[in-house]
Amino acid sequence: MQVLIQLIVSGVLLGGVYALCALGLNLIFGVAKVVNFAHGEFLMLGMYAGYWLMRGTGINPYFGAPLIGAAFFVLGLLFYWCLMRFTIYKPEMTQVFATLGLGIALQNLALLLWSADYRTVQVMPAGAESVDLLGITISSNRLVAFGFAAAILGAVVVFMRATFLGRAIEAISQDIVAARLMGVNPSRIFLITFGLGIGLTGIAGAVLVPSFYAFPSVGTFFVLVAFVVVVLGGLASLPGTVIGGLVLGVVESITGFISPDLKEATHFVLLILLLAVRPHGLFGVKGAEKEALK
Repeated sequence: MQVLIQLIVSGVLLGGVYALCALGLNLIFGVAKVVNFAHGEFLMLGMYAGYWLMRGTGINPYFGAPLIGAAFFVLGLLFYWCLMRFTIYKPEMTQVFATLGLGIALQNLALLLWSADYRTVQVMPAGAESVDLLGITISSNRLVAFGFAAAILGAVVVFMRATFLGRAIEAISQDIVAARLMGVNPSRIFLITFGLGIGLTGIAGAVLVPSFYAFPSVGTFFVLVAFVVVVLGGLASLPGTVIGGLVLGVVESITGFISPDLKEATHFVLLILLLAVRPHGLFGVKGAEKEALK
């Protein structure tokens, strides 16, 4: 029983971070109906940003996460203004190739600039890498990362529910025609949404780098995780993203204990089963999964 509790706690902590990784992807899809295949590469850049921030200035990536988020918000605005605004109303394959091509370019740019070396940072003092709570060992980095994830997810919920801009974003995601008739400018909302989505992705990368190695192709792993979380929780569903991340984290933790070789295979199995049995996810609106295919 003690082992099971340990696995569940570890899975929940990991799942909170997974939810944060997927939040930007789901936000952009929910509003613009664009599946961003470069999501993993933006996350990779966020990890490098956290790494170089600490190496260059000594600022802990956790404390520097808001600064990285602001920089990536601007990067998201440029991403939309320079590329995605030309594809919003184009066929879906145009969006797929545009984001996929950008992802490949960013991955190779990182390889050119920083080589294929694995990089990480040590932010916890020696002897404080883990804490014991009622006989359960918890990674300090995972615990802090989970705290950041919970705070950011909570802030996003408050922003979406309590601000005019957040309600405008929700209005566009629900019915773009009705929102336009109510005076909401879709282009402006798309621009801000891409900024927020990429900004959140940058923060996720900064929070991840003390726990995971940064290297040019690390985004390939995390984009698969993000897609599984989004499909599991439901497309365009913020609560679904949280639940999906927690469920995936717990399942991965238990599976990894039983057989480490099956740990990553769990992602593919879950994705295939969900697409076959419940493509709209646990909390998604039925038919939402078809929005990106219209």
